[in-house]
Amino acid sequence: MRRFWDGVAGTLLVLWIGGMWAIGYVAAPVLFASLGGDKHLAGMLAGKLFEMMAWIGIAAACYLLIYRIARDGGAALKTLFFWAVAAMLALTLVGLFGIQPIMQGLKDQAMPYAVMQSVFADRFARWHGVSSILYLIQSALGLLLVWRSGLAR
Repeated sequence: MRRFWDGVAGTLLVLWIGGMWAIGYVAAPVLFASLGGDKHLAGMLAGKLFEMMAWIGIAAACYLLIYRIARDGGAALKTLFFWAVAAMLALTLVGLFGIQPIMQGLKDQAMPYAVMQSVFADRFARWHGVSSILYLIQSALGLLLVWRSGLAR
């Protein structure tokens, strides 16, 4: 039975990290390049994709953390894997429940104009930059996890 739960853990890890990389570094840039004239639509679609990946990440991280503790007991707390997943979960939660609501609030305040054509453009750009840096850190941690888990071999 352990092989089954190991398989679930590996599948969730690949789904989470692969999805982050596919959306953040492939889909979102393609949206903005393809819908270049409509940055509002591209941003809205990218935002929905990032939100979906955040929820997948929360579910995957919760499973991975619980599974590792169930499998390894207290020894799980001494592993890089556990703390990297915990850090990624924390960054996901900060992004989804901290930064994204701020950015959405700025978009709402800018209405009927696009946020980047409003007085809130600088603040939005700053928060977008913070969000991008956190996403980059998550992506790097995720790559480390996949690499070290043996899935990349």
